[in-house]
Amino acid sequence: MADHNQKAEIFELNNGTVQLLVTNLGCTITSFSVPGKDGVLSDVVLGLDSVESYQKGLAPYFGCIVGRVANRIKDGKFKLDGVEYSLPLNRPPCSLHGGNVGFDKKVWEVIEYKKGETPSITFKYESHDGEEDITVTATYTLTSSTTLRLDMEGVPKNKPTIINLAQHTYWNLAGHNSGHILDHSIKIPANHVTPVDQNTVPTGEIMPVKGTPFDFTSERRIGDTVNQVGLGYDHNYVLDCGEEKAGLKHAAKVRDPSSSRVLNLWTNAPGMQFYTANYVNNVTGKGGAVYGKHAGLCLETQGFPDAVNHSHFPSVVVRPGDKYQHTMLFEFSIE
Repeated sequence: MADHNQKAEIFELNNGTVQLLVTNLGCTITSFSVPGKDGVLSDVVLGLDSVESYQKGLAPYFGCIVGRVANRIKDGKFKLDGVEYSLPLNRPPCSLHGGNVGFDKKVWEVIEYKKGETPSITFKYESHDGEEDITVTATYTLTSSTTLRLDMEGVPKNKPTIINLAQHTYWNLAGHNSGHILDHSIKIPANHVTPVDQNTVPTGEIMPVKGTPFDFTSERRIGDTVNQVGLGYDHNYVLDCGEEKAGLKHAAKVRDPSSSRVLNLWTNAPGMQFYTANYVNNVTGKGGAVYGKHAGLCLETQGFPDAVNHSHFPSVVVRPGDKYQHTMLFEFSIE
């Protein structure tokens, strides 16, 4: 477990162009300031004013790393090597984002903190939940003037376990306090989604997006179709048709017309949850900003939700001797 004397605090990564604030409570990004078309910095992530507010549970997973298993597990049940496990149903009838006390609510140990041109910080957490011990690390690095890289790793000790981490930042490229993201446009290089039942759990089907409101293979304004998919987008996209570079697939391109900011996301994960903050309802955030429905969007690269219960989904089981590795690259630009 993390050292009980270790307290939650905020750390800065700053390379002179962008500024990232992150806390060791859940490896949470609390602020990320990047330049717009006029060169002015804006904070483009939803968040709260203080670490104490996060500790009180006032943020709906703003900015944190969720785990041990991100997203939903149906009925909180799964079988691993013939043994059935039951998890807390913190979002009945599902277990969501690691249950009642997921990785987002843990204080992680800071094992490395580097400043300079490519500043970075590495957090570590020893998880003993259930019986399967696993050591998890997460490293945030500003790899270039406007690029953030996140590397997540998990090493099981002596038993197989399921692991699927996701970074749960809510982005608003116009600025966190600028209202909704319905005027943002998005491109998602995915020919398929995993459709869900009434509890937002995948049915097991892998559905083509062509001819549906889920088709973002060409860049489109989010607000044009958001009302055609229930409360909004909260779906796992199968990353199957994006270009690749350096072993990472293109997962999304998001553009805000008002600031001309563009975010390109690259990953080695097989899926991405595109979520339009459908359940955010009058959350008081930084500087008194009030976040409502669609105040941000999440791009959670991940293993498929409920994968442990669908043998044809990419496996989220990690066995001793293997390593879980998940990389995300966030590239900002002006277009």
